[in-house]
Amino acid sequence: MTPLKLLNFQHILTLSVFTGAANGYYFHTWMECIYSSPDLSDMEFIEGLYFNKYPVIKFNSTVGMFEGFSDLGIKTAEMWNNDTAFLQQTMAKVDTYCKPNEVIWDVAVSERPTVKLSSVMPGDGTHPALVKCSAYDFYPQPIKVYWLKDGVPVTSDVTSTEELPNGDWYYQIHTVLEYTPKSAEKISCVVEHASFTRPMIYDWSKTRHLKSPAFSSVCLIVILRKRAWALLPF
Repeated sequence: MTPLKLLNFQHILTLSVFTGAANGYYFHTWMECIYSSPDLSDMEFIEGLYFNKYPVIKFNSTVGMFEGFSDLGIKTAEMWNNDTAFLQQTMAKVDTYCKPNEVIWDVAVSERPTVKLSSVMPGDGTHPALVKCSAYDFYPQPIKVYWLKDGVPVTSDVTSTEELPNGDWYYQIHTVLEYTPKSAEKISCVVEHASFTRPMIYDWSKTRHLKSPAFSSVCLIVILRKRAWALLPF
């Protein structure tokens, strides 16, 4: 389950009876933007007006109306609720205030993913290979990861996870490509994220996962024999 995200914006106005007095009257507004969906479809705008810490009037975009909490607040809420133009203008703050600030916030606090390519199953000319592209520890959640073969997007033989939450506000995602290795074929993983100014391409080198156990064994035998010969007296 995606945790709720909250943006807070506070404006404070202080009115003192005497200039420079320590005590005074405090009036402030508190605006909140609450959402959990990556596409911001569930964005909720809440605005509260307070006098000396006590709520006077509040607006909730989900409810779609003002609510008063004092004599002045009740009268003001009734007046604003009957003002269709003002009510629609306040409702529109979901799109004109919350969503633009969320985009700015996400870009400001975005974290670049750490991308790793690894072999799940090495293959040869007759058996398919599996290669995995993983992106770790990125924020915000929306990300696009896909494969290229010789620069052309791959549309089949791909298995991917969704963005998986780490539990610390960061995410990870994995995608696996099944393919039959071919000579001179170029396999690449492309990652698009808000933290990047352009799509990042990570090339998969076949030499990373090629193994030759037989060759390694021969080399070991030769080395051991040379060491044995070195111990023999002439």
